[in-house]
Amino acid sequence: MIVLRHISQLATCPAQFDQSDAGLINDAALVTENSQVVWVGADADLPQQFSQLDGEDCSQKLVLPGLIDCHTHLCFGGWRGDEFDLRLQGKSYQEIAAAGGGIRSTVAATRNTSEAELRDKALLALKGMLDLGVTTVECKTGYGLERNAELKQLEVYRQLDTLQPIDLIPTFLGAHMVPEEYEDNREAYIALLCNDLIPEIGRQDLAEFCDAFVEQGAFTIPEGRQVLKSAVQAGLKLKLHADQLSDGGGAALAAELDAVSAEHLEYASQAGIDAMAAAGTVAVSLPLASLYLRERYMAARSMMNAGVKVAVATDFNPGSAPSYHLPLAMMLACINQQMTPQEVLTGATTVAARAVARSHQVGSLLPGYLADIAIFDSPTLNHWLYHFRANACCGVIKSGDWQKRSN
Repeated sequence: MIVLRHISQLATCPAQFDQSDAGLINDAALVTENSQVVWVGADADLPQQFSQLDGEDCSQKLVLPGLIDCHTHLCFGGWRGDEFDLRLQGKSYQEIAAAGGGIRSTVAATRNTSEAELRDKALLALKGMLDLGVTTVECKTGYGLERNAELKQLEVYRQLDTLQPIDLIPTFLGAHMVPEEYEDNREAYIALLCNDLIPEIGRQDLAEFCDAFVEQGAFTIPEGRQVLKSAVQAGLKLKLHADQLSDGGGAALAAELDAVSAEHLEYASQAGIDAMAAAGTVAVSLPLASLYLRERYMAARSMMNAGVKVAVATDFNPGSAPSYHLPLAMMLACINQQMTPQEVLTGATTVAARAVARSHQVGSLLPGYLADIAIFDSPTLNHWLYHFRANACCGVIKSGDWQKRSN
């Protein structure tokens, strides 16, 4: 049992609340037992059965649900620092990709990197994420783009889920782009995905979600529909990379297919946004990608005004978002997407939990939820997101066990 006392501000983030209400409690206390939260409330109201126990003095710090990064490309070979320099010289993402860079260069590196090397590299990133207060991570494939290399990435995720405390939620993104060897025969690659890889992944229970990149230069609407319908038949839930660089109708496709989330959406149309609202599809904002690519930010305020829940994630990958710093992404969402601190926090907790089909289990600090807790050296949520620091997280509890001890 863990009893946290003298909490300056506690965010409970109830799943049923409006996104703008993080369920804040000032001068709070919290109790966990057997990996779950069992009591939250004002410190002065702590029941006697708990107040008699030795508690952990939070010394007027901020306590939040463990953060959830609901969109990452965690497993990849190599890096792409040279492209950073090219973009600063004015080259576009599309120009770099056409010259053999972009996703293709990472595909080559990932295919040529051993399973053990990929695992060890991703493990270092996960340690860094945990240190920031992140306790759940969605992780995509998409840098193999052939049978063995895609399965290799999923095997890495399966191993990593047992080697460290963060819960991993694997997503198959074989439809990231058409690999070079299939450029003249796209139908054959889509057949490989639909008739071989997706059924095999479903049989082995290697992924929970299937994603597709519907965008100019990636996959068309009909191709994306074909891949994602095959995933449904294999028992996978759906996500969709949509409308990142142009309005290609991806948001509407996500709604049509009842996807759990649509991600990026920087160029989504109002019709697509309205369709997502009607379908209950979560919009996942990726402000680090907008920062690095110097592209527009997702119109989060318009999304929320239309009734769409907006999650915030990093898009951690070696090209367009080479950072797993979720608190930085949250601060950028406040500044560039006009999201309030409470909206951003719920976007990285309970709404992010909805984007990975876990809103009944994580993302909130209420009795019955998993005791995933992050403690920050800040008096309030507003102060934490306004006064950005390299890392203000000073304590992490995962499933009721201390991972990083608050001083």
